[in-house]
Amino acid sequence: MSNKSYVICLLAMILAAGILAARSSLSVPVVIRTNLEKIPMSVDNYTAREAFFPDAVYKELNADKHVYRHYASRNGELVSLYIGYYGTAKGGRTGHNPYACLPSQGSAIVDTDVVYLRQTATSEEMPVNYVLARKDGIDTVLLHWYQIAGSKVVATGLMQNIERFTGRVLHNRNDGAYVQVASSSSDGDVLKTKEKVQQFAERILNLLPDYWPEEK
Repeated sequence: MSNKSYVICLLAMILAAGILAARSSLSVPVVIRTNLEKIPMSVDNYTAREAFFPDAVYKELNADKHVYRHYASRNGELVSLYIGYYGTAKGGRTGHNPYACLPSQGSAIVDTDVVYLRQTATSEEMPVNYVLARKDGIDTVLLHWYQIAGSKVVATGLMQNIERFTGRVLHNRNDGAYVQVASSSSDGDVLKTKEKVQQFAERILNLLPDYWPEEK
């Protein structure tokens, strides 16, 4: 590296450290309205009922707000939705993900991939994680992602950390949510189930900005 490049890099690091230090001196915002509970109980032709985890699960997840629902269509198809929101004070993210949780519950991960959901506000295709899990002969299709500042969508923890750092520096805020949509394939038609889950997940991804929690 040339002396000029070294100086530029050093100055950039000093500047970033200075901005972060200045932001760190500000008070950490707190959640004043969770709002996520207002996500419609009816989405397209699905109607939801609230679901609940054991208290030990909520304690382990340690989110500021949980939304856990089972949505049923008129013909009996089921899609599960979970959202765990973490405010700035909690660092904006969970340490849990399906790649560790599913095997610990006895499910085998059969396939993983990245699929894309269209964000209507930007007309862009947003990456989300696809997981196919199997337990006792039943396949479960699961999509999960991280949503930040309402509208930013990322698939990996690394990208979320970058967005959180940027948000903390520029806006004194780095809250985020883990979002998961899942459905079991009762008839063995995984492709049909995957399409159903993708359509529902796309609706949730686009609904979330309107119900994003408020911090102050």
